[in-house]
Amino acid sequence: MRVIGLAGWSGAGKTTLLVRLIPELQRRGLSVSTLKHAHHSFEIDQPGKDSFEHREAGATEVLIASGRRWALIHELRGGDEPPLSALLRRLSPVDLAIVEGFKAERHPKIEVHRAANGKPLLFETLFGVRAIASDVPVPNAPVPVIALDDIAAIADQVLASAEPVATLVAALESGTTTEASLSAVASPSASAKNQSGSRHG
Repeated sequence: MRVIGLAGWSGAGKTTLLVRLIPELQRRGLSVSTLKHAHHSFEIDQPGKDSFEHREAGATEVLIASGRRWALIHELRGGDEPPLSALLRRLSPVDLAIVEGFKAERHPKIEVHRAANGKPLLFETLFGVRAIASDVPVPNAPVPVIALDDIAAIADQVLASAEPVATLVAALESGTTTEASLSAVASPSASAKNQSGSRHG
């Protein structure tokens, strides 16, 4: 299993891109899972359901299963939010895991940028940005810039930038970086090369 992230401001279109990217990757024969960071108060259960009542009664975990799917809900109850490395360990093996959010974590990621969002680019402040998917050109970008609607090209970059989960988890837990992540922001001398190879239309 390999891991890549999509990072950007809220409203940049990360989820919109992801739901177009997954079918493209599946078309190429890959199995895909996703891991998404949410707000503290997110809720996936419904009041009045038995599973909701179990949690309200104090259960630490509730596992709900049927013939079509199962879901495990874990209540932190004041405990620390688990780091990305711990969450990656909980995923069942697939070809590719795509992380949406967790932009402060030190994993390889593609920045998603939409000009209408009115927010600045993040690649200079985020660790591990391997490319930028944008609906406008990004002059002097030190990494490849890909048109936000070029799903095939973004899929190519995802596959080129994703890192093995075992290597990434070990690096995250030890506080070190993987070789690929170390080159997240290219040197100024590499900027011109990457810019000339930009696939933005």
